Amino acid sequence: MFPTLFPLLALVALQTTSTLAAPLTPNANDITAAATVGKIRGVRDPIYHLYLQSNPSNSSIPVLGPESNADEFTIGGTIQSKKTSLFLNIAEASTSYKPLSWGASGSTTAWGLEGDTIITVQGSSYGRQLNFLACASSSAGYYDLFLQTGSDQPSGKTCSNYQTIHLPCLC
Repeated sequence: MFPTLFPLLALVALQTTSTLAAPLTPNANDITAAATVGKIRGVRDPIYHLYLQSNPSNSSIPVLGPESNADEFTIGGTIQSKKTSLFLNIAEASTSYKPLSWGASGSTTAWGLEGDTIITVQGSSYGRQLNFLACASSSAGYYDLFLQTGSDQPSGKTCSNYQTIHLPCLC
């Protein structure tokens, strides 16, 4: 009787422990601390393990490129470079792909995190978006990055649609 009862008791103890655990409620200091993150990278070909940074040929254009030039970022409504203090902004466009640019002020306050995934938040004018368009840049080994709200792509460019960008694993 006891050998069959022991696994059942262990299961009950495990369930009791998990139901009694209190959810973590962040305070204002936790939110600020959680906003400072790190490198942002692609996770799928052709941008697998390429990192967000400025284009070496035109520093106002955000690109994904080699880790050796990767920047670190603070995310909290805005995305700000720790290296240059510039902000990642979304430009207006009539197409579904929205150009990204670096700016001295954070005019885009729609950025957020869903797990380790960079998104635009539900309450923003973009709605919840997590897809990006990555197009081969004129600088070899780099990809221009656009927020993608549909399926349009620039003509004459080699692009990969429905890409996501992430922080290093928060697991």
